[in-house]
This record gives sequence, structure tokens and C-alpha cells, in this order.
Amino acid sequence: MAAAPAPAPASASASATAASATEGPKIVWNEKQRRFETEDKEAYIEYVLVNDGKVMDILHTYVPHSKRGLGMASHLCVAAFDHAKSHSMSIIPTCSYVSDTFLPRNPSWNPLVSEDLKSSM
Repeated sequence: MAAAPAPAPASASASATAASATEGPKIVWNEKQRRFETEDKEAYIEYVLVNDGKVMDILHTYVPHSKRGLGMASHLCVAAFDHAKSHSMSIIPTCSYVSDTFLPRNPSWNPLVSEDLKSSM
């Protein structure tokens, strides 16, 4: 009688679960509505472009109650900041979440803040 195959170690499935959890939600760029949003469009970060498209002014971040506390707003910010960085834009953090919470927690993004605002930060 052949021995049954050994089950996969628990750590392998746990690490796969942890890896998918750290990836976060898929955020898409909705250029027409000037926002980055979750695929279900329930959570989003809105912006306008100023200075001939060289500066992204982030106006508002919205996450519904059902998705709060999951880091969703931070994922939205990272998508917007990544986009700005890859397009050589600077950021105006008009949204209070971005200026008061995201940037203090993620100072590595401060170089993208518009030069005009850095002296007041």
C-alpha cells in the first residue's frame, strides 16, 4: 500500500495568504473622472491637474464605512503618488487625509510635494 502524499506545510499556505494580503486592493486610474479608485468604484481619491498638468492637486479621499480600517486610503494615495512620480509631477496635498495622515506616516513621499508648499510644512 502506497503512503499518502504529505500535505503541504502550513507555512507555505500562510505565506501565500500573507503575500496576497500585502498586495492590497487593485486600484485603477479613471482619467476621465480624474480619480484613482477601487475596481468596484466605492473608494477613491480625486484630483485636479494644475500648472499645465505638471502638478496634481489631491482634493478628496473617500472610503466607505464598510472598507475603513483596512488601509484603503493609503493604497489610494500610493497609486496617486506613484502616478505623479512616473509622470514627473508634483503634488499639492489639499486633502486633509493626505496632508495630515498619509504624508506624516510616509515621509518618503515628501519629495513629491510641490516646492511652493514645502516651506509651510
